[in-house]
Amino acid sequence: MRQPVVYILASATGRAIYVGVTTDLARRLEEHRLGRVIHTTKYKINKLIYFEPFETAPDAIEREKQLKSWSRGKKIALINRSNPDWRDLSGEIDS
Repeated sequence: MRQPVVYILASATGRAIYVGVTTDLARRLEEHRLGRVIHTTKYKINKLIYFEPFETAPDAIEREKQLKSWSRGKKIALINRSNPDWRDLSGEIDS
């Protein structure tokens, strides 16, 4: 099994963001980009701007819930600390 990862996607403008968790980030990103996830398709959210690996699925799920409970401002501050240019990080993931 692959390592669990919490990730954040954004629309091209950064107006819309999405927090998720997966054990196969490359596959899940492809699903988002192919329109297989209704919410991210509707708002054109497909740019990987943050990801955080975890040792266990329960730890990743706990972190995902934490991030989802945060205000938009707090999520943006997290992104700005790790990826201030909001560049697409999809080239940095293992397939």
